[in-house]
Amino acid sequence: MNGATTHRKSLSEVHATVEVTKLRGWRKLLAFLGPAYLVSVGYMDPGNWATDIAGGSKFGYALIWVLLMSNLMAILLQSLSARLGVVRQLDLAQASRTSYHPSVNFCLWILAEVAIAACDLAEVLGMAIGLKLLFGLPLVWGVTLTVLDTLLLLILQSYGMRKIEAFIIALVAIIGVSFLLEMIWAKPAMGELVKGFIPSLPSDEALYIAIGIIGATVMPHNLYLHSSLVQTRRYDTSEKGIWSAIKYNLIDSAIALNAAFFVNAAILILAASTFFRAGMYEVTDIQDSYKFLAPLLGTDWASILFGVALVAAGQSSTITGTLAGQVVMEGYLNLRIAPWLRRLLTRLIAITPAYFVILYYGEEKTGALLVLSQVVLSLQLGFAIIPLIHFTSDKEKMGVFVIKTWMKVCAWAIAVIIISLNVKLVVQEIVVWLENSGEYRWVIWTFVIPFCIATGALLLYIAFKPLLDQRRLEKNLSPHGTAVNLNTLKLQEYSRIAITIDFSSVDTKAIQSAISQGGHKASYILLHIVETAGAMWYGSEIADHEANEDAVALKNYAEQLQQQGYRVKAKVGYGNPRRVIPEIVNVFDADLLVMGAHGHNWVKDLVFGTTVDIVRHRVNIPVLIVR
Repeated sequence: MNGATTHRKSLSEVHATVEVTKLRGWRKLLAFLGPAYLVSVGYMDPGNWATDIAGGSKFGYALIWVLLMSNLMAILLQSLSARLGVVRQLDLAQASRTSYHPSVNFCLWILAEVAIAACDLAEVLGMAIGLKLLFGLPLVWGVTLTVLDTLLLLILQSYGMRKIEAFIIALVAIIGVSFLLEMIWAKPAMGELVKGFIPSLPSDEALYIAIGIIGATVMPHNLYLHSSLVQTRRYDTSEKGIWSAIKYNLIDSAIALNAAFFVNAAILILAASTFFRAGMYEVTDIQDSYKFLAPLLGTDWASILFGVALVAAGQSSTITGTLAGQVVMEGYLNLRIAPWLRRLLTRLIAITPAYFVILYYGEEKTGALLVLSQVVLSLQLGFAIIPLIHFTSDKEKMGVFVIKTWMKVCAWAIAVIIISLNVKLVVQEIVVWLENSGEYRWVIWTFVIPFCIATGALLLYIAFKPLLDQRRLEKNLSPHGTAVNLNTLKLQEYSRIAITIDFSSVDTKAIQSAISQGGHKASYILLHIVETAGAMWYGSEIADHEANEDAVALKNYAEQLQQQGYRVKAKVGYGNPRRVIPEIVNVFDADLLVMGAHGHNWVKDLVFGTTVDIVRHRVNIPVLIVR
């Protein structure tokens, strides 16, 4: 697998462009604030509006607990995403590419693109509906005009990351103020509202809308985006500095996502206080909400502010959708295309179903399409959440920054809840489709059910891959085999020998042992791994004093052996030796690895680790251990 150092920097044009190392106190906090606000707009986009309005008008305040639960889920998961980006300097897509087989990564990329397209569909429809409500523009023309906003992000990016964040925060403020006024006019029943925080699901339809709310709140593309955006800050990379960055990003997430919760709760409460109270249970789309708000609340400003907030929500989330698409494509495929082309492709994919529904079924069906887009988002969540939990739980790669047990338990509980609800919904929907499909039932059995089984198998593979890897390692460690016939023995000749060097007294013995196996006929590679804190996070880009000294010393060894007539080259690796040594050995195509060991007892092994044991099970060649 490719190491982290083979990746481009995530969102390289804005990577580490915001300096925070020299700031203190509230100035430092303000410098860190921003990434979560870009993420939060995805939690209040037009897709959320559709599910919140449907939930409020059909079931009153009964589903507000789903919003609260979704918000708590979002804060935890986004904090994990931020931690991954801060500690490993990789976004979620890049981390996946270093961990899974290319075919698995391709499938995950397709699913992530589906999620982004579903999100973009909600933004397209939201913007188009907002333009229609405010200016009377037909939906088809509104959808067509949304193609032009591909230029907006390109313009904003030329002014820097902080300008993008300021623009987004201004749009969020417009949305928040609009709904604060709507709430004042609506006068919700506080007693009923409080009861809504008690978990309940009145019907199967409530489950469908609840899953849509979860999908609209905890969005998979936001997990990819947040792990990238936190890398726009240039912070101290010492252990203390990284802990500080994690803390400030958690504060950023809590503030921004609670603001998003307020907006979503306000939309649901507004629908419950107006439509549900008036017995208008079928007001489930945005157009009807706009039309009925003014007469129900007694002021035209109610509808106008609703439309303004809708346009602001659609425009803000379209920017973050563009960035998420760039992160996903570059991370999974290590492929970069022009930003305008990337944005245009995403938008064209999104407007296709919008055009189809508007032209074939009519504008009145766009509300149902919005809710469906959010359910599709929810179905993709497991494929982003499970890898995120695995990556942030990996002690080897996260070091002291690995998540605590309680966070791990909560994260897995969230994953189980979301996946269980999704499985129930999928089974429920397939049963309904089979009952109503008639002569086309074969289509469901031929395409839909096999696809669901395949995606389920992929999800299980991702969930249990670390356990399978551990079992494979344990199996390799187990004693096995029987005595064999020794009459066919022949002398083994080694032609490509790798030798690990750590600049200790063992080096001489390791080199002597290697030469005794290969003589002057073999080719040798001397390899040394720099494992400073800087090398762990920045790989070959580190240029500290120790790394430079090690490179010079290794070259000295190689030159001494070359003068004696041996074919030798030197190679310096960076990071965790348990991972980097096997990579270098495989690239060199060695047929023997010679390693020095210091004879640590078990107490020292706890301190220094057991590199030899791990490495010898990660290479498929003989390993000669010298003491």
